[in-house]
Amino acid sequence: MRLRIAIAQVNLLVGAIAGNAEKLIRRAQEARDRHQADVVVFPELSLTGYPPEDLLLRPDFLDQIDAALQQVAAQTRGIAVVLGFPEPAGDKLYNSALVIRAGERICVYRKHALPNYGVFDEKRYFAAGSEAAVFELQGVTLGLTICEDVWVGGVVEQAAAAGAQIVLNLNASPFSIGKDREREDVVAQRVETAQVPVVYANLVGGQDELIFDGASFAMNADGTVVFRAPACEEHLGLIDFDGRALLPGFCAPALPEAELVYRALVLGIRDYVAKNGFEGAVLGLSGGIDSALTLALAVDALGADRVMAVLMPSRYTADISIIDARLEAEALGVAYHQIPIMPAVDAFTQMLAPVFAGAAADATEENLQARARGVLLMAISNKTGRMLLTTGNKSEMSVGYATLYGDMAGGFAPLKDIPKLLVYRLSEYRNTLAPVIPLRVIERPPSAELAPDQKDEDSLPPYAVLDPILALYIEEDQSIEAIIALGFERRDVERVVAMVDRNEYKRRQAPPGIKVSPRAFGRDRRYPITSGFIHKKA
Repeated sequence: MRLRIAIAQVNLLVGAIAGNAEKLIRRAQEARDRHQADVVVFPELSLTGYPPEDLLLRPDFLDQIDAALQQVAAQTRGIAVVLGFPEPAGDKLYNSALVIRAGERICVYRKHALPNYGVFDEKRYFAAGSEAAVFELQGVTLGLTICEDVWVGGVVEQAAAAGAQIVLNLNASPFSIGKDREREDVVAQRVETAQVPVVYANLVGGQDELIFDGASFAMNADGTVVFRAPACEEHLGLIDFDGRALLPGFCAPALPEAELVYRALVLGIRDYVAKNGFEGAVLGLSGGIDSALTLALAVDALGADRVMAVLMPSRYTADISIIDARLEAEALGVAYHQIPIMPAVDAFTQMLAPVFAGAAADATEENLQARARGVLLMAISNKTGRMLLTTGNKSEMSVGYATLYGDMAGGFAPLKDIPKLLVYRLSEYRNTLAPVIPLRVIERPPSAELAPDQKDEDSLPPYAVLDPILALYIEEDQSIEAIIALGFERRDVERVVAMVDRNEYKRRQAPPGIKVSPRAFGRDRRYPITSGFIHKKA
C-alpha cells in the first residue's frame, strides 16, 4: 500500500475564480503527469483566494463557484483533487473542503472552528460545520480539516476516530514573526493526541496587508517533520505514505528571522504592485535608512528597471544624504531624479504669509516641506503608472512622527509594521547579500532633516527605549503601570502612550502596509479615533 500526496503551495488572486480554477487545474495536471501523485492538496478557499471578505455576500460572486468546480472536475481526471471553496447550502455558507475524483465530487468537509480574532472575521460570513469527513484512496483513509481546526482540540481527533490514517489540513495562515515555528508546535500537539500524521498545505502570496508565507509541511504521528516547503514562494511538494507513516521527503531549512521577514516584505511588494496592475514603483530616496531599505526591497521585488527613486533635497538636507542616496541608487541600478523642493516650499510660504502674519514658525513650516515632496511623488506616480511606496516605519507611525499628505502620501507602506530597530537589522541583512546600502546610512543618527541639525531623538525617546514600549502597549495591550513595572521610566511610558493614543486619526489615513507582527495597525488593531478612555495610575 503506497499513496503519493502532492502539496500545492500556490499564489492565488482573491476574487479571480476562473483564473484560480485554471491554476489549480495546471498544478493538478503537473502533479499527476510529472510526479505520478495520487492526490493533490490545495490551500483553504483556494478557488476564491483568501480572504474574499464581503465578496462572499454577493450572489453573483457565489454563482461562479459551481461552474469553476465543474471545470476542475472535467480537467483533472486521473488524480484526486482536494481544494477549498465557499459552499452555499440553503441560507447558510460554509468554508468547505471538497474532494474531486474521476470527475465526481466524492467528499465535502465543512470547517468547524471559525476564527474571529486578529485579522480573521469568518463568523461574519460562514456557519460552522460539526461532522468529520473521511474518504478512501488507494486503500488509505484520509480525513479533512481546515486551518483553525488544528488550533483547537478535538477536530483532528474526531477525524482520526472516524478512521483517518492521515489528516489533510487546508490552510490560509498569514505570516507573522515566529508563526512558522508556532504552527509546527501546534500540529505536534494534535498528532500527539490523535496519533495520526498531518499534512499541512498553506497558501502563499500577498493579499493587501496580509502575507501568506507558505512553509507547508507534513508531520508524522511521532511529531517528526518529514516535509517542509520553502517560505514565500510557490512550491509543489511530494510526500509518500507507506501505510504506516509518511516517508521522509524534501525539507527546506527554517530561515533566520531577518531573512524570513525580508522575504515576506519582498513578496508583499511584488504581489501588491502586480495584482493591482501597476507598472512598477516610485519612492522618495532621502539618504536615510527607511527609504534605503524600501528601495532595496522594491528592487528585489520588482527589478531595477521597474523602480524609480526621487531625491528631493531642501536647504536642510545634508550633502552626505544626497551622496548616499545616489550611491545606493547606482549600486542597485535604479533610475533616479533629483528635484529640489525649496522653490515649491518658498511659493507655499509666500502664498500663506498673509494668513500666518504674526505667527511664529513651528512644525507647520516643517510639514510644508514634507507635503511638497508628497505632491511631487504623487504627480510622478500618476504620470508613470507606478505605485508610490511610502517609507515610514512602525515606530514613526505609532507616535505620529509623520506628516499627513506628506511623507505619509502613497499607495502602499512596506515598512508600516516594521519597528525602527528591525529596520536596522533588515538593512544589515540585505547588505550580506550585496553591500548596496551605504554603511554611513546605517550608522548615522536618524533625522527627518526638516530643520537645522534635526535628529529623531530631539522629538522621540531613543529607539532602544521607544520600540520595546510600543511593542508592550500596542502588541501586548499592557497598561502604563505594567510597562513601568518592567523597568521603564514613567515619563517615557506616559509620553509614548499619549502620542500613540492621539495619533489614531493619522494612522487611519495611512496607506495599507505589510503585517509582520502579532498586532499590526489596520485589520489587526481597531481602536476608535474619538475616545474618552483614561489610563488609570497605580
